[in-house]
Amino acid sequence: MTRRVVVAMSGGVDSSVAAALLVAQGYEVFGVGMRLPEAEEAVAPGRCCGMAGMEDARRVAQVIGIPFYVLDYREGFEREVIAPFCRAYACGQTPNPCVLCNAQLKFGSLLDKALAWGADCLASGHYARIEYEAEGKAALLKGLDYQRDQSYFLYSLSAQRLQHILFPLGNLRKDEVRGIARRLELPVADKPGSQDICFVGPGGYRELLARRQPQAMQSGPITDLAGTVLGQHRGLAAYTVGQRQGLGIAAHEPLYVLALDASRNTVIVGPRHQATTHTLVLTQMHWLLPWPLAEPLKLSVKTRNRGTAAQAEVSAKGDRVLVHYLEPQPLVAPGQAAVFYEGDRVLGGGVVASSAMDGNRRVDG
Repeated sequence: MTRRVVVAMSGGVDSSVAAALLVAQGYEVFGVGMRLPEAEEAVAPGRCCGMAGMEDARRVAQVIGIPFYVLDYREGFEREVIAPFCRAYACGQTPNPCVLCNAQLKFGSLLDKALAWGADCLASGHYARIEYEAEGKAALLKGLDYQRDQSYFLYSLSAQRLQHILFPLGNLRKDEVRGIARRLELPVADKPGSQDICFVGPGGYRELLARRQPQAMQSGPITDLAGTVLGQHRGLAAYTVGQRQGLGIAAHEPLYVLALDASRNTVIVGPRHQATTHTLVLTQMHWLLPWPLAEPLKLSVKTRNRGTAAQAEVSAKGDRVLVHYLEPQPLVAPGQAAVFYEGDRVLGGGVVASSAMDGNRRVDG
């Protein structure tokens, strides 16, 4: 029996090729676009997810011969992604909106809709893989193209949801995807990709925060750990933990942002030896392995999608998880995701609540 698949199509080359590959493999394919809020400033022409992106997706659907529908996700995206993003920055955190969008909307609400419509799966253009173990349980793996791998953004997907998801590009490299798009004469074959946050304009997220959370852009003191005032900052949202450049402070050694204290509207800085950590505290955990952990595990941990994984011992502490790095690592901004890997396999992850500064060996939060 032919399997019915809904493909989340943004108007970019990746989701377009994903849809085309599934058609070629004999699936009954329906394209669905999620209309998201347009940036409040002018955006680059052809950007995905706005109305221009939906029109690009519609043109691709016509070429490959599938129906295409647009669902209005503006209200849900505002509630589930933009509002939490702005609130987090106002609290001195550095959030990751792509994690929220994937968990709450694309592989949350949209997947539920696809299954309710009678589809077997929801597919997307993510560079990640799903494999099935002997007992039939779905496992999430890195994409074959490590430079494009997006498994970091998908760590919160449960094994149950993974059973209803397809990633047709998981075993392909980006140049191969472009080649397929050109061979099929898809109108988006040479459309540039975007690494920007989709809901902000050319002024960046700080202009958005200046409107939504003006207190996050109010100036205040820059101090060291002892409380000595060294200068003035331009608003907490203009800084992130670990930042070195752009502090505007004359000092005899380079200074790094150690913490953002929203309660005092203060940026705390210090020298390099204080800007490393051996310990992270994580909350909002999601696991693709049995929980709670019976004993500490040695795993690879990534705290940025394009960052290098570091070896650490991971252990449970109540409803939180402690990550003890085997070697010192740069401080990690609260609000970022820490994702656990065993080889290519994703084992889970959580949100960074705090990290211990090596300079004084303390864990906050």
